Amino acid sequence: MVGLKPPEVPPTAAMKFISAGMAGCIADLFTFPLDTAKVRLQIQGEVRIPRTISSVEYRGVLGTLTTMVRTEGARSLYSGLAAGLQRQMSFASIRIGLYDSVKQLYTPKGTENAGMAVRLLAGCTTGAVAVACAQPTDVVKVRFQASGALTDSARRYSSTMDAYCTIAREEGFRGLWRGTLPNIARNAIINCGELVTYDLLKEALLRAQLMTDNIPCHFVAAFGAGFCATVVASPVDVVKTRYMNASPGQDRNALSCLLALLMQDGPAGLYK
Repeated sequence: MVGLKPPEVPPTAAMKFISAGMAGCIADLFTFPLDTAKVRLQIQGEVRIPRTISSVEYRGVLGTLTTMVRTEGARSLYSGLAAGLQRQMSFASIRIGLYDSVKQLYTPKGTENAGMAVRLLAGCTTGAVAVACAQPTDVVKVRFQASGALTDSARRYSSTMDAYCTIAREEGFRGLWRGTLPNIARNAIINCGELVTYDLLKEALLRAQLMTDNIPCHFVAAFGAGFCATVVASPVDVVKTRYMNASPGQDRNALSCLLALLMQDGPAGLYK
C-alpha cells in the first residue's frame, strides 16, 4: 500500500563485518598520513644511543609531514597503505562486527541492557581476537611506514606480499606476530579508556546542562574520550611500534625494548 514503509531488516553478522571493514578503510585513507608521521616520530633515533640533537630529523606532526613531502615526495605519506587497508578489513571487521554478539554472550540471561563491565569485557575480547588475526598486516604496515626514508636499494621489502614472505622466511611465522602482546594491551587500554571516558564526559555535559543529548554532545564526548585514551595508551603504542619494527635479534622481547627506550630517551620517550 502507498505510504507504508517496508519493515526494517536487522543487520546480519556479514553486513556488520563488511560495513565495519569498509568504514575502517575509508577512515584510513584520510588519517594514514598522520599515522605514518606518528610511526616516524616513535621510531626516530632508535638506533642512535645516545640520541643527539643533530640526529633528530622530524619535529612535530606538521614538521614531519612537511619533511617527508620535501625529501621523499607526497607518496611517502601513504607508504604501507596496502597493508593498512588489509589491516582495517580484518581488524575493524572483527572488532566491530563481533562486538554485539560477544556482548550478548556476556550479558546475563534476563538482563535487557548490558552494563559497563560487560561492554568493557566484550570490547577487550573482540579487540584481542582482532589483533591476533590482523597482527601480520600491522607488522608489515609499520615496517613500510618506517622504511620510507630509505633508498630503494636499502629497503627490506619490495612489495606488501614480498614483506609477508620475507618476514616468514627470515624470522619465521612468529615474526609476523611480533609485538602481539603489546598490541593487545594497547587495544585493551584504548577500548576501556574510550568507553569509560565517553560515558563520564557525556554524563557530565548533560548533568551540567551544557549540552543536550544530541550529535554535538556525542562528538565532544567522543573527542575527549579519544584524547584521554590516546594519552593513556601512548607508552604502550610507542613500545609496540618499535618492537614490531626491530630487526631480528635487536630486542629479545617487548620488555627489553621498553628498557632500551627508557635508557635512551628517558620517560619522555614513551610519548614520542
